[in-house]
Amino acid sequence: MKEKFSGIKSFFVKYERHISIGAFLAGFIIDNLTLTRIDLLFDNLVLFSYLITAAAAVVFLSAYERGALSGRLFSYVRTIAPIVMQYAFGGLFSGFFIFYSRSASISDSWPFLLLLAFLLFGNEFFRARYARKIFRISIFYFTLFSFLIFYVPIVIGSMGARVFLLSGFISIIIIAFFIKILARISTEQISGIRNTLIASIAGIFIAINIMYFANIVPPIPLSLKDAGVYHFVARENGNYKVLDEERIWREHLPFIARKIHIRRGEPVYFYSAVFAPAKITTPIFHEWQYFDEAQEKWITANRIGFQISGGRDGGYRGYTIKQSIFPGRWRVNVATGRGQALGRVYFIVEEVKAELKLKQKII
Repeated sequence: MKEKFSGIKSFFVKYERHISIGAFLAGFIIDNLTLTRIDLLFDNLVLFSYLITAAAAVVFLSAYERGALSGRLFSYVRTIAPIVMQYAFGGLFSGFFIFYSRSASISDSWPFLLLLAFLLFGNEFFRARYARKIFRISIFYFTLFSFLIFYVPIVIGSMGARVFLLSGFISIIIIAFFIKILARISTEQISGIRNTLIASIAGIFIAINIMYFANIVPPIPLSLKDAGVYHFVARENGNYKVLDEERIWREHLPFIARKIHIRRGEPVYFYSAVFAPAKITTPIFHEWQYFDEAQEKWITANRIGFQISGGRDGGYRGYTIKQSIFPGRWRVNVATGRGQALGRVYFIVEEVKAELKLKQKII
């Protein structure tokens, strides 16, 4: 048995880097295949299990480094604990990137998404830093706060600034309790880094709050499932009927502003489908904006809101109408009441005299 454990330990030491990369890739692939809806019990249990695993690894390493745990078995566990912790953090970063990116308007939320991407793909290079208590506890707090940002709204069935502040308050209570546990295990070590640790956690807390109130943090747990500009939209027998022009293939590519041709006096319709968890009802706004060439900036022409109710896989569907629209560059932002952007659709309005041939489809 001794030789068997020695062989396992030697294997992990020799191939630690390869095992770490393999664990990262496996976790990222598994998360993309299994994490489907942010409000599903299974999805939240997966992320919660990563949090518990990371917390357990942090506690174990603190106890082992203090000398509270000894013996051959704990020595073997110490060998794999950093890899397990790294895998758990990688799984959390992967899950957060999947869910937050689904809720984000890239042009508005790219700093937060870039941070998540850096943590996700940089996780492999953090192995040496995970040996430092301040770093691994700080990373744990970041993942804890990021989890609570969307989990608390799901639990209480509401979202907004007050719910976000509640999430932050709960994160502080939990991390304070967690640090107290670590202090009981390793009093001298925690005392030596207490001020630096408090400063690190406070910095993370303040940074996330600044990003949230600057509308950089995506409006999770909402996500934009579909959006488009049409000549006509109407609800019919539980579905939505739209009229659109014949489109060439490149007009369906992302980041390509499609053209919509209208005759003078005709309105334009904008349709969106926004997913929300089952218990959440919240207002969503369509912000109609045109680009003012003289001022070289976007001007809001109309901001039209309506309530959405959560629970539908394809999102809550709705539309708004822009009357008296004029030729030029336009866009519609799909946003929350606080102005957090879920998505944005660009289009160009051109006026024509001939009657258009429109195609009907059901969405």
